[in-house]
Amino acid sequence: MFALVESGSITSFPSGNKAIQIGDNKYPAAIYTLWTESERNAIGVYTVEIDKTNKKDEEYYINTDQSYAFGSGKVTATYDTATARPIADVLFTQEDEDNGLGTKDDVKVEGLKTIKKKMIDEQCASLLQSSDWRVIREQETGDAMDSGWKTWRGNVRTKCNSMQTAIGKAANVDALAALYVYNSDNPRTRPLGEFPIK
Repeated sequence: MFALVESGSITSFPSGNKAIQIGDNKYPAAIYTLWTESERNAIGVYTVEIDKTNKKDEEYYINTDQSYAFGSGKVTATYDTATARPIADVLFTQEDEDNGLGTKDDVKVEGLKTIKKKMIDEQCASLLQSSDWRVIREQETGDAMDSGWKTWRGNVRTKCNSMQTAIGKAANVDALAALYVYNSDNPRTRPLGEFPIK
């Protein structure tokens, strides 16, 4: 990304693939690929340096738009402080209900805990689905399911419950995100754990 600086201020953000006119001078698109940074700077075109210090994982945070500044011979784009996404469900209020927006105490916006728990439920159901036919066969024909399959299915449901409990206990967004972070062990593990494999 490039910025045009004129009289010490950013005036535009050239696309980087089209010719540009600065004052009375026209320059081809090749200046963005063939010129050095110092050659571009001499005519007021700078590569934007993005400072991601305040940028956070968008799964857990709402980042601000970038703000741009020119100083010390460079153009920087920075993020302001990110806002944590709601961890708990946001419910409709009485005022919302009075305004016809929803029913009081119903979920208006699902929080991250609810979203993550639903994802765990979906993973659990997906894992169990491939052996559901064994359960149906046992119910319909009396042909007993292998005990290994019963144990595994029980372990999957137990792990699902423990994962959801851990998610429910997360005190804040950072604690929730930390459950999903893998360490450098071999094999790598995460606090949330994994479903058992059959």
